[in-house]
Amino acid sequence: MSTSADLLKELRIDRSAPPPSPSRRGLWITLAIAAGVIVLALAAWSLLRDDAVEVRTAQVVAIGGAGGTASVLDATGYVVARRMATVSSKITGKVREVLIEEGQQVQAGQVMATLDPIDADAQRDLAAAQVGAARSQIAGVQAQLREAEANTARLDGLVRQQLVSKSQYDQAIAQRDALRAQLNTAQRNAQVASGSLHIATLGVDNTVVRAPFAGVVIAKAAQPGEIVSPLSAGGGFTRTGIGTIVDMDSLEVEVDVGEAFIGRVQPKMPVEATLNAYPDWKIPAEVIAIIPTADRGKATVKVRIALKQRDARIVPDMGVRVSFLEKAQPAGAPKQKPGVLAPAAAIVSGDGGDIAFVVADDKVERRALKLGRTLGEDREVLEGLAGGDTVVLDPPEELVDGAQVRVTKEDDSEDAGTNE
Repeated sequence: MSTSADLLKELRIDRSAPPPSPSRRGLWITLAIAAGVIVLALAAWSLLRDDAVEVRTAQVVAIGGAGGTASVLDATGYVVARRMATVSSKITGKVREVLIEEGQQVQAGQVMATLDPIDADAQRDLAAAQVGAARSQIAGVQAQLREAEANTARLDGLVRQQLVSKSQYDQAIAQRDALRAQLNTAQRNAQVASGSLHIATLGVDNTVVRAPFAGVVIAKAAQPGEIVSPLSAGGGFTRTGIGTIVDMDSLEVEVDVGEAFIGRVQPKMPVEATLNAYPDWKIPAEVIAIIPTADRGKATVKVRIALKQRDARIVPDMGVRVSFLEKAQPAGAPKQKPGVLAPAAAIVSGDGGDIAFVVADDKVERRALKLGRTLGEDREVLEGLAGGDTVVLDPPEELVDGAQVRVTKEDDSEDAGTNE
C-alpha cells in the first residue's frame, strides 16, 4: 500500500516548481523563419515595383463660367491704381496746417496743407521794394531827360542864330543821350525787379500744397510743425510728402499669368473678377493689355484688366480672383457644354481616335476623347475626362490599359505662379 501511495504522489504535478527554461535552439529557429518571411515580402514588393512603368502626370482643369460662358483660365492678382500720387511741397519748409484726413474726397486744386510762409513773405516784400526803387529811379531819370531835351532844343535855335558856341550845343546833346541810356538801364532794372517779385510771389504760392487731381486720400504723412522737403535732405527726420491720393476711376486689376498659360489670354478678352472680400460679387471686366515682358524669377507675364463697374467697395491692393472667359456666343446659338483643359502632351492618337491615360490607384485607364479648341499648350476636352483627373504626360508606347505605373515626377505647372 505504501508503495502504491508513493507511486501516486510521484504522478502529481508540482505547481510550485519554476517553469522550464526555453530552448535557445527553438528561439533561433523562430527568428530565422520571421526573417525569411520579411525577405520574401521585400523581394515580392521589389518585383512588383520593377514591373511598374515610370510616368509623369498632370491634373486636368475643369472650365466653365457663369451664364454658360466657359472659363479658359483662372488667376489671382490685386487691384491697383494707375493714377496715384504722393503729394509734396515744391520747397523745404515747416508745416503750418494740414487740411486732409484719410478717406477724404479732394478735388483738383484743393488745398491739402500750408507751410510757414514767413521766409517767402519776406522775400516777396524785398522784391516788391526793389521794384519800387527801380521805378523811382526811372522817374528821376525821366525828369532829367525832359530837362536835357528841352535844353537841347533851345540851344539848337541859338546855334543857328550863332548866339552860342557849337561846343556848348554838342555838350547838351551828349548829356541828353546819356540820360536816355540811363533811362533804358533803369527800365531794364525795373523789369528784372518785376521778375524777381514774380518769382518771390511764386515762392509764397509754393507754401500752399494743392491736390494735382481729384481723388481720395489714402494716407496722411505729415503733421503741423514737421519739416517737409521734396528731397530727403534730412534723412529719416524729414518728411517727403503731405499725403497720398488715389484716383478711384483709374482702378484696374493686375495679374501674373504663368508663361505656359499666356497663350490662352488675348486683348479685349472678357473677364469675370471676384474680390476676395466679396466672393459672391461677380464684376464684369476685360483684358486691357498683355505686358510684353516676362518675370524671369516667377516665369510669369503681367496682364492688365479693366473693371467695367465702379464701386466704393473696390479699393487699391485688394486681392482678386479673375476668370478669363471665352468670347460670348451670338444670341440663339446652341450652347456648348463646357469641358476640361488637359495638357496636349497627355493626348495621343490611337487606333480609335484621340486617347489619354488616367491614373488611379497606381494603375492607368485608357480613355477615348472628344477634343475641342487648342489653347496654348493645352487642349479642350469635351468628352472623356473630368476636372481633377490625373493624366499621364507623354505616355510611353508600352503603356496599356490597366498597367501598373509609378509616378516619378508630379507636373506642378498647374500651380506655377498664381494660375489654376
